[in-house]
Amino acid sequence: MSPTSTLRMAALALLWGSGFLWIKLALDHGLSPAQITIVRCALGTATLLVLARSAGQRLPRSRATWGHLVIAALFCNAIPFALFAIGEQHLDSGIAGVLNATTPLWSLLIGLLLGTDRGLRPLRLTGLVVGFAGTVLIFAPWQRSGLLSWSALALLGAAASYAVAFAYMARKLTDKRAPMAMSAAQMLMATGWATLSAPVAGPVDADLVALGAVTALGVLGTGITFYLNYRLIADEGPTAAATVGYLLPVVSVTLGAVLLDETVGLRVLSGMAVVLMGVAMTRVKGARGTARPAPTAPPPRTKLHAP
Repeated sequence: MSPTSTLRMAALALLWGSGFLWIKLALDHGLSPAQITIVRCALGTATLLVLARSAGQRLPRSRATWGHLVIAALFCNAIPFALFAIGEQHLDSGIAGVLNATTPLWSLLIGLLLGTDRGLRPLRLTGLVVGFAGTVLIFAPWQRSGLLSWSALALLGAAASYAVAFAYMARKLTDKRAPMAMSAAQMLMATGWATLSAPVAGPVDADLVALGAVTALGVLGTGITFYLNYRLIADEGPTAAATVGYLLPVVSVTLGAVLLDETVGLRVLSGMAVVLMGVAMTRVKGARGTARPAPTAPPPRTKLHAP
């Protein structure tokens, strides 16, 4: 891998992994989950529109394509963005980053249910079981101090929503031309979905920290990351780009511990290791069909799986 690609990978892991930190800061300094989702989608849309225009790419004109983008935006952006913000109201940003890494497990499970993943080798099926076992270890429902709660379920729901979106996009959005314009269009639809929550968003009572955090989340964590990921795939291929997904939990846990003084126990770290091991096992090639996208790597045309 070239030095430039290495720097892109490092920047991508930092920007995507820091998204959970920005959400937590925005929540702690006065913004509601609905407000964060609306502003994030709007800023992400603006950033991607600028990138698309600079690349000479136009928004799609097909009504059918826009119809598919409406559904993709709901499950790949509006729902998970909102659920991550809701979940982080009561759970640490590092936990959110770890649970985000379960997306490939949900993708494989959905593939099994839909019949698109058949003839799997035992190793991949074992990886699915191991990965979810790691999730249970993180929650520790057998302990009174465990993390099992509605907030935790919201974070898992966000990861599962990404998986639903990937399965849908793999079938309905197969045109890889003008990827930045397609992603801008998808984010535009996500902004429309997010604005439906405006009546329950509440009054704005945010300070400069919250405004700076949500700006970084929208511009850097939702817009610029697409460009970096797109270039990494173009230069090094999807396998190299997918490696970033394994770095995100490490980045989110580290940033949460260092900057937010979040306590990371041995059980959570062990659960994270088990989850990542399970994800790695599910991505082993050689079985019928190909491995699913990495935790934060949707199809090349819509790389918008940041937290």
